[in-house]
Amino acid sequence: MSRTEAELRLFCLPHAGGGGAFFHPWRAALAPGIEVRPVVLPGRESRLRELPYVTMEQAIGPLAELLGPQLDRPYALFGHSMGAAVCYELARRFVALGLPAPVRLFVSARRAPHLPARRASYARLDDAAFLTEVARLNGTPADLLEQPELVRLFLPTLRADFELNDSYTPLPGPRLDCPLSAFVGRDDPEADADELVAWAQVTAAAFRFREFDGDHFYLKDQAAGLLDEIRADLALWPTAPMNRQLPTAGVSR
Repeated sequence: MSRTEAELRLFCLPHAGGGGAFFHPWRAALAPGIEVRPVVLPGRESRLRELPYVTMEQAIGPLAELLGPQLDRPYALFGHSMGAAVCYELARRFVALGLPAPVRLFVSARRAPHLPARRASYARLDDAAFLTEVARLNGTPADLLEQPELVRLFLPTLRADFELNDSYTPLPGPRLDCPLSAFVGRDDPEADADELVAWAQVTAAAFRFREFDGDHFYLKDQAAGLLDEIRADLALWPTAPMNRQLPTAGVSR
């Protein structure tokens, strides 16, 4: 089965400062049945010259327009950290526009959208303090942070992403009616298990939760286990995509 003949597409939205390359190894791992399509946001990689989004309201319309024509077959959404919030709003926007809903939404390492933040916004910190907090999350290579020229290049996009993430509150839109899976690292300083389990409240369908060893970027070291979970959840489609029990039904740790 070729890439274009996969039964299902998985659109992947990155963390703050992240790009599509983060998900490229997933393509071979999930082939041939699942076609991985990383979403590249403005301000990085092939879109480096474009201004990054700074609010969710600014992002969702263009992203829905970009991805809408690609929903011509069943699809799922995966988002890590900031990407989790973007995926959630995309799923709601697609439904509001009368487009197909995802067969499953995967959210990783971010509190549920209705929960308050536990920390002050990083976007308001000066550059030195901001980069210290970014380094603490363990997602940016230390050698990159030690190169002033590279820092100057990616800092505006990184700051914009954190502004989008830290200022986000849910947009007007329908409650989801698709299954949802939530993942987190046990030592994540940004989100904990209870905050991920709370995602069960945003959908009327089945919910599953899985905790991994690791920090905010647990998925770097736990990629095989995470992909196994994704593969298993997507295998439920289309035979059992819905489960209208209590929102926490199907939770596993």
